[in-house]
Amino acid sequence: MAASKSLPLGCILRPATPEDLRAIRKLVFQAKLDPTQLRWENFSVIEFPDKVIACGQLRQFSGCQELGSLVVDKSWRDRGLGSYLVQHLVKEAIGPVYVECMGWLVEFYEQLGFVKISWSELPKPLKIKFFLGQLGSKVFPLKVTILQAKPSKPRTS
Repeated sequence: MAASKSLPLGCILRPATPEDLRAIRKLVFQAKLDPTQLRWENFSVIEFPDKVIACGQLRQFSGCQELGSLVVDKSWRDRGLGSYLVQHLVKEAIGPVYVECMGWLVEFYEQLGFVKISWSELPKPLKIKFFLGQLGSKVFPLKVTILQAKPSKPRTS
C-alpha cells in the first residue's frame, strides 16, 4: 500500500458517533452514492474543526468486509483525505477488504494497493451484495469493477 500522507493541519480522524449520521448522510447524498446501509458504527470520519468533511465505512460480512460510502466534501478534495481514510480503514479491517466501484475510482484504489478481481474470486456474501451492481452494468453502459485490498506484508525486524 502506498505511503500514508498526514492529514492537513487541524483535521482529525476519528470513529463516527451517532451525532455524525446527519453529516454522513449529507455527504453520501451529495456524492450520489447508495444511501442505504449507513450505520454510523461502521464509519470513520475526518473533521475540521467541528465539521465532518470526509467519511468512509467498513461493512461487515461473513469472513470479509466491504469498503463503502467513501466521500470527501468537494471543497476538501485533492488534499489526500480520501487516500488517508482508505488506508486507515484497510488497517482497521479484521478480514479481507473489497470495494465495488466505477470509472476513475478504479485507478484511485489501485494506487492504494487494491487489485482487480474476477467475480469468481469474490466471497459468496459479497456476490449476493454486489449482484445488483453487476446486473446494472450489463443493462446500462456502466463499467463496475470489483477490487480487493492487497494484504500488507508483515514487517520483519
